[in-house]
Amino acid sequence: MEYAKTLKVAARGDREIVMTRVFAAQRKLVWDACTKPALVKRWLLGPDGWSMPVCEIDLRVGGSYRYVWRRDRDGTEMGMGGVYREIMAPERLVATERFDQSWYPGEAVSTLVLAEQDGKTTLTQSVRYESPEARDSVLKSPMESGVAASYDRLAEVLASTSTK
Repeated sequence: MEYAKTLKVAARGDREIVMTRVFAAQRKLVWDACTKPALVKRWLLGPDGWSMPVCEIDLRVGGSYRYVWRRDRDGTEMGMGGVYREIMAPERLVATERFDQSWYPGEAVSTLVLAEQDGKTTLTQSVRYESPEARDSVLKSPMESGVAASYDRLAEVLASTSTK
């Protein structure tokens, strides 16, 4: 698969998944694309055929975020949200995540780290689940292909934004 060349997904320990991808953009631009609703709505969509009608971000420690995705062909919706625990712009963001219709047990904690070198930014997203079973169910899901599709879109958004 094409995404395997750019997205790296690995299990760490018994409760964590780590996803890494390098983007040809400065860290501040990647940070903005991950924290500004107008940009997030353009790329954080998973597989083709989904839109994000709700994207609310209160970017402060203790602030919350809310995403709702809608599948275009039948109107099916999937929602999730969480609370920001740590914000160190433009390098680190830690937040909880919980889906409305839980497809894995409990709540997870997601850590986003952005490291820039030579004008390229390595995005590392670590997600720690409540149990090994929760983590394993996510690994068995189509999560990897959805993240890869979203990150491909993110690369396009970054390319179009950096030229403006």
